[in-house]
Amino acid sequence: MKHLPVAALLACATAASLTLSAVAQSERAVEAPVIDPSWLQADTVTKTATFELVAGLTGLNGALNFNGFRDGGLTLTVPLGWNVVLQFRNHDGMLPHSAEVVLDTHPLPTGPVAPAFARAMTVRLEQGLISEQTDDIRFIADRGGSYLIFCGVPGHGAAGMWIRLEVSGSIRRPFLAASPGGKT
Repeated sequence: MKHLPVAALLACATAASLTLSAVAQSERAVEAPVIDPSWLQADTVTKTATFELVAGLTGLNGALNFNGFRDGGLTLTVPLGWNVVLQFRNHDGMLPHSAEVVLDTHPLPTGPVAPAFARAMTVRLEQGLISEQTDDIRFIADRGGSYLIFCGVPGHGAAGMWIRLEVSGSIRRPFLAASPGGKT
């Protein structure tokens, strides 16, 4: 009978340990980002796709993300020949960010490179825009293919701050989709 309290204490300690372990694991789990349909508007008359591009929307990847996605986890697909407006906003309260459309090349560049389309970049590409600053990127998607929307601040894009842009001649309306293989 003397051993019963020790066994009871061990059982309580084990249960408490398992509970703390489960809580710690659930706190580390990161919810998968959700695509907000309001991020993308399509005007079929003017053939313009307007996408709200938010740098550092969440804390994912140390806020090195666009719209809560990193490493190509989100794809914006637009019809060939359409006007594209990327309404860039830096939501990150700590770091400056920028954006440019670049060729889909690997290894990823470590800093800014020539944009894939004329004017397909924010101002202060290398320095970035500070918290809550905005800039509109406007270009014509006049070449089909796969591209990256990439942060040009040195090291940010290479650390995962990029999403995909597809330009397709076989679609009539732009759309957003989670990309296979992207890290969330």
